[in-house]
Amino acid sequence: MKGALFSLLGGLCITMQGIFNARMSDSIGGWHTTSMVHLVAFTISILVYFYVRDGKAKSFKRVPFLYLIGGTFGVVVVFAELTAIKMIGPASAIAILLVAQIGTAFVIESKGWFGENKIPVTKRQGIGIAMMLVGVILFQL
Repeated sequence: MKGALFSLLGGLCITMQGIFNARMSDSIGGWHTTSMVHLVAFTISILVYFYVRDGKAKSFKRVPFLYLIGGTFGVVVVFAELTAIKMIGPASAIAILLVAQIGTAFVIESKGWFGENKIPVTKRQGIGIAMMLVGVILFQL
């Protein structure tokens, strides 16, 4: 239940962030907005880190380099999302984003990539993904 609540909170924040970023980029541009968003996020993260101290800095040595650069995806996410929202509107952009996110997560889990438990692909899951794609297409009409 707690995981579902965090997922709900994350989904709400992703949508709000995308809309706010798109509006900010109207004034200062996409890359300036992307830089500002990450600067603010970094500042907040560092402040929370110093307060919570839930990790061990020496453990960074054990983390594969690929995972240390995961934050670079955030740069692409922010810029792509704010650009999409400006071009096609929030509802359409988020609908497509969510299907892409679910599809990517499904492939990663079905292949067992990046240390995820490999799950078998079922017919029901395939139908579910196809229904989401059809839903996004219908939403666009």
